[in-house]
Amino acid sequence: MSTLMRAPKECGSWFWDLEETAPPGLESALKTAQTMAGVLKKLGLLFPFRLEYDWYVLDSGYTGVGSTLSVSSALDAPETLARVRGSRPVAFPDAQLDDVHVVGSGTWVDAAGNTHREPRLIELSVSPQPIGLSATLAVYHDIWKWYDFFGRPHPEVYNRNAPRLAQALRELNSVLGVEPELGEPTIFGAAAELGIDTPDPYDDGSGPDVSDSL
Repeated sequence: MSTLMRAPKECGSWFWDLEETAPPGLESALKTAQTMAGVLKKLGLLFPFRLEYDWYVLDSGYTGVGSTLSVSSALDAPETLARVRGSRPVAFPDAQLDDVHVVGSGTWVDAAGNTHREPRLIELSVSPQPIGLSATLAVYHDIWKWYDFFGRPHPEVYNRNAPRLAQALRELNSVLGVEPELGEPTIFGAAAELGIDTPDPYDDGSGPDVSDSL
């Protein structure tokens, strides 16, 4: 059972436009996903076990069909690529993939230094669409923020987790070769260059209490 509260919208997100550095298409998207997942796995932030993706038909729109594929090989392995292509719905032979979501769990550290495994700690997706390859990373928990969702500072939690996210973003920028665009702020947080922005404290030292919106 999860021990973390998860926001319904992201606390922060980062978008990499890879049009100038990688070709579009599924093979390139899975190679990019493997590279990014490797960075995140090394830091204990994402251990992939499933791919999720929807199907659309060009000029017709979404088919309403989604696919879930368990993965045990590398995301860019030939067998993974073949299985993804082989999951195309038979009713839509011209269907193409939308964003490919890399689903897994990751580890976080509590105030006492204990490590926990959390499903979907990091959300990672890549887009193979022909207009240009892109990738997105998003976080939905308050462990990356100076304040928890109730507006209370939790420096022990922040200091044990936020630096790992910052390191991941640095390494992703390096392996992808581009700097990300910051996602739109939400009530739950706003992305900064290497983490989540910390708003100015109120007079009592607290931050925004967004618990009613969870």
